[in-house]
Amino acid sequence: MAYQQPALPWAENALEPHISAKTLSFHYGKHHAAYVTNYNNLVGGTPLDEMPIEDVIAQTAGDSSKIGVFNNGAQAWNHSFYWNCLTPNGGGKPSGELAEAIEKDFGGYDAFREELKNAAATQFGSGWAWLVLENGTLKVAKTANAETPMTKGMKPILTIDVWEHAYYLDYQNRRPDYTAAVIDNLINWEFAEENYTAAR
Repeated sequence: MAYQQPALPWAENALEPHISAKTLSFHYGKHHAAYVTNYNNLVGGTPLDEMPIEDVIAQTAGDSSKIGVFNNGAQAWNHSFYWNCLTPNGGGKPSGELAEAIEKDFGGYDAFREELKNAAATQFGSGWAWLVLENGTLKVAKTANAETPMTKGMKPILTIDVWEHAYYLDYQNRRPDYTAAVIDNLINWEFAEENYTAAR
């Protein structure tokens, strides 16, 4: 029951000029694909192969003997989630219940935007910036390397990949510019709203 890499929800050039087709050809076609292949190779022929990837991630988190399974499984899942967090002509302010929750928990969209940008900018090295729901409250979180909020009792609502391969071809060392471009132009608020509704 190998984990299948989901198809991108849009064409490789659909996020230009904010994320180039060249970046996506490497990011999705090489990096994400490699995590999926490595994960399937590691779990193939073991009881883990029959489990949903989310359960494997939860079971192997913190287990040093399964670090390869966790890293590749979590990265495969994180990337699949990340692609759905992006959409052409996205970004801007959300609406509906998620917008109301952001207003309540952050004091407004602008404060949320700054906190998410700061989390992405200050994540040392490789990792992720997230909007999560924890105990009924929206929070911004950041995780290093392959770590995912799922293993910390938090429910992911949206994420921004801040590994260098996510932005270096387009932005070089200007990670804050990449983060701002994603938030202002690409965030898929419909997907985030669906995650928020399901997580409540």
